[in-house]
Amino acid sequence: MVENEYSSETIMNIPLRGTRDSSRSRRADTAISMIRAYVSKNTRIEESKIWIDSRVNEDIWKRGRENVQSKITVKVIKLQDGTAEVLLP
Repeated sequence: MVENEYSSETIMNIPLRGTRDSSRSRRADTAISMIRAYVSKNTRIEESKIWIDSRVNEDIWKRGRENVQSKITVKVIKLQDGTAEVLLP
C-alpha cells in the first residue's frame, strides 16, 4: 500500500457480467480490465493511475480463467496525489 494521505475511501460492488461476452480463455483478463474501467469511471481517475492489489487479482483467478464470478466487492482508496488503490474489504 502506498504510504500517502488518502482523501476518500469507498466500498464498490463491481458487476463482472460483461466478462461472459469475451472468449472463455480471456474472461479473467477481461474482469481485471473491467475493474480498472469501473473504478476509473466512478472516481474520475485515469486508468493508468489505478493500482489493483494482488489479493483482488487472486480472488478473480481463484476459480480459473474461464469461470469468473459475476460481481466483486472492493474497497477503493482515493489518494491525494491523484491515484487510487483497489483492495479487498
